[in-house]
Amino acid sequence: MRCPFCGVQDTRVIDSRLAGEGDQVRRRRECVACKERFTTYEVAELSLPQIVKRNGEREAFNEAKLRAGIQRALEKRPVKADEVEAAISRIKKTLTRTGEREFKARELGEVVMKELSQLDPVAFIRFASVYRSFEDVSEFTDMIAKLKAK
Repeated sequence: MRCPFCGVQDTRVIDSRLAGEGDQVRRRRECVACKERFTTYEVAELSLPQIVKRNGEREAFNEAKLRAGIQRALEKRPVKADEVEAAISRIKKTLTRTGEREFKARELGEVVMKELSQLDPVAFIRFASVYRSFEDVSEFTDMIAKLKAK
């Protein structure tokens, strides 16, 4: 690994630990030349399936788009960034575990709603209202009644 400070390619690993939910390795490194220390993260590169939209179009899975949708639902809600990252990681694992090359956007939305329901009920309602295109107030009240029943 190249040193980000002096550019020398010879660095040594001082410490290695599991990070995230055990799907990353965090390494503390030290440059042999300038003695500066820095941290690297090692993650397995997984190929995520294509997302099949409602109109039949296919697009590559976009983590930034997923994160933006979740953060929009969680706006001004008391949820920690670590919890959001863990939820995104679980969603990606769900996609990967299917082993399929394609995943329907509707199914992805259901997975996201499941994660949001565990993070924050208000965020869940916000996301569901947009995702399921609620037409009137009765649909909101039905969803809230189901949420209260749980």
